[in-house]
Amino acid sequence: MSGPLEGIKVVELGFWVAGPATGGILADWGADVVKIEPPKGGDPMRGIFVSAVGIDLPFNPPFELDNRGKRSIALDLKNEVGREIARELCDEADVFVSNLRPGALERMGLDYATLAARNEKLVYCSVTGYGVEGPDRDRAAYDIGAFWARAGVAGMLTLPDGTPPMQRGGMGDHTTAVSASSAVCAALVARGRTGKGQHVATSLLRTGMYVVGWDVATKLRFGADVPPPSPREAAPNPISNAYRAACGKWFWLICLEADRHWPDVCRAIDRPDLLQDERTTNIVARRANGPWLVGLLDEAFGAKTRDEWNAIFERENVWWAPVQTANDVANDPQVRASGGVVPFDAAVGGEPEQLATPVDFLGTPMEPGRLAPEVGQNTEELLLELGYDWEKIGSLKEAGVIP
Repeated sequence: MSGPLEGIKVVELGFWVAGPATGGILADWGADVVKIEPPKGGDPMRGIFVSAVGIDLPFNPPFELDNRGKRSIALDLKNEVGREIARELCDEADVFVSNLRPGALERMGLDYATLAARNEKLVYCSVTGYGVEGPDRDRAAYDIGAFWARAGVAGMLTLPDGTPPMQRGGMGDHTTAVSASSAVCAALVARGRTGKGQHVATSLLRTGMYVVGWDVATKLRFGADVPPPSPREAAPNPISNAYRAACGKWFWLICLEADRHWPDVCRAIDRPDLLQDERTTNIVARRANGPWLVGLLDEAFGAKTRDEWNAIFERENVWWAPVQTANDVANDPQVRASGGVVPFDAAVGGEPEQLATPVDFLGTPMEPGRLAPEVGQNTEELLLELGYDWEKIGSLKEAGVIP
């Protein structure tokens, strides 16, 4: 592996997404990440399509995204011998990452106090649903619960009398993983000064609150309730809003500085008269007449295709962005030009491309990692690195500690 974390050893005990995604980012950044999995079935995310929606697919792109570049060791952590091997792996590690509930890690002897007593340089990263303290520290979460629902993200996207929108898979997990991997790197910098590791923690709840931080911070600062979102027809700034072109495709005007950009929009729709109309002369007037103005703009933008508006907007310096689907994004030339898609070994079938994690290091460039490992693929290799001989490995197999 290459990248800024080359030489850093990470042990990951994570299921589903948030913990493994953290390990996946660190692996992309060059760390040697060892994934601990149960012998039977491994990380349950491996079977997400079958278990969640009842579809048996030949590949699992979400799992591959979050687990490429890792090595897998299968250990029965219900067995004390298996738990001790996990602790031995942490003795040799720089970082331990887990999104298991704090109480479960304590019962297994894989809590911070236990591991730090054996390896004072260890950076221990807790990725939880609700935090490592408090009455709900061991409450079942998933990102749709702690991030999307409880943290206020869905609520702040729900129109009055509307139904909460559905979250796409992994949105909160991946956002939280970026927070967690950043915390790990900061703790490694601190260790460089002090010689000691530390416990860092983030949660789906805290990350979700930060995502809607403008709203939460406003509530905390003023005390008054934050109003719900407006329907697009009542947008406070009609030129920071979504519109549909004649071809049926949507786009978003992103003219946040309303008075600065209003003349550009008027030129684009060939309505210079609106610059003098008392209903639209400034943002105060346009906000007061928002529903009428949105209707006017709906009619104007519905007269041309999005491609036609693209040319006009570029000419008139109107700031905008297309509303794209995942299918569109995968083929977006800017995504590809900026490194958003990476090649990887497709020897097992499928397309030879995968999504990149969202950071580039131009001084210590990264290379795409190996394919996600099979359950326990590297078990014997890792035990040999710990100093186990083949006789001992054979006895572990007989005892059911490893497959």
